[in-house]
Amino acid sequence: MRTSQSFRLSAVLIVAGVLALSGCSSASDAFTGSWGSTAQGQPNLTIKDDGTFSGSDGCNAMSGKGSVSGDTFTFGPFASTLKACDGVNPWLSRASTAKVSGDNLVIYANGGQKVGTLPRK
Repeated sequence: MRTSQSFRLSAVLIVAGVLALSGCSSASDAFTGSWGSTAQGQPNLTIKDDGTFSGSDGCNAMSGKGSVSGDTFTFGPFASTLKACDGVNPWLSRASTAKVSGDNLVIYANGGQKVGTLPRK
C-alpha cells in the first residue's frame, strides 16, 4: 500500500513540475515570432525567445531587448534610426509594453495608452 501511495505522490509532483515549467515557457513563447507586415511603410517586429527584438516603424529600423513578466512584454531601451519619412506614422517607436490578444500583438506607450496593433505573421 505504501509503495502505491508513494508512487502516486511522486507522479503527481512530477506532473505538477512539468506543468509549472511549461507555463513559464509558454508565456515567453506567446511573444516569440514575427508581427506586422514587411510591406514598405508598414510597421513590423520580430521577437526572439531570449527577448531580443528588431523591426521597423515603417521607416526607421529599431532593435533592443525586452523581458516577459506574466502576460506582458516590456520593451527595454532600444536603438532606432531617425529618418523622416512622409506618410509614415512612427507609433511603434513609442512602444513601452505589449500583450498578445488572439493573433495580435497590442502595443502600449508609457502610461498604458494603446498605440497600435500588429497581426502575427
